[in-house]
Amino acid sequence: MLIIKIALFLLILSFAIVNTDPVTVRYYLGFRWDAPLVVVVLLASCIGAVAGLLAGLFQVLRLRRELAGVRCELRAAREQGTTNAAGPAIMPPVDML
Repeated sequence: MLIIKIALFLLILSFAIVNTDPVTVRYYLGFRWDAPLVVVVLLASCIGAVAGLLAGLFQVLRLRRELAGVRCELRAAREQGTTNAAGPAIMPPVDML
């Protein structure tokens, strides 16, 4: 794992050294920002990574909430004695839409 981290660091470092040309990023209403190309690309990549992580986080939280509900239903079914002696009752699959 250490070798992969070092290789990735060297790749990013070489990218930063080669792409030092200044670029202008223009916004709406005449706003503009002058920065090195590597800063603009890395900032855009970081923003994309954070957006992807947030989207995945919402999916994980939804699935955890759904799993907690299914566990609660299973616990209630066990308390009511609706399971057979061989093990828990067969439950229908949960729709994963």
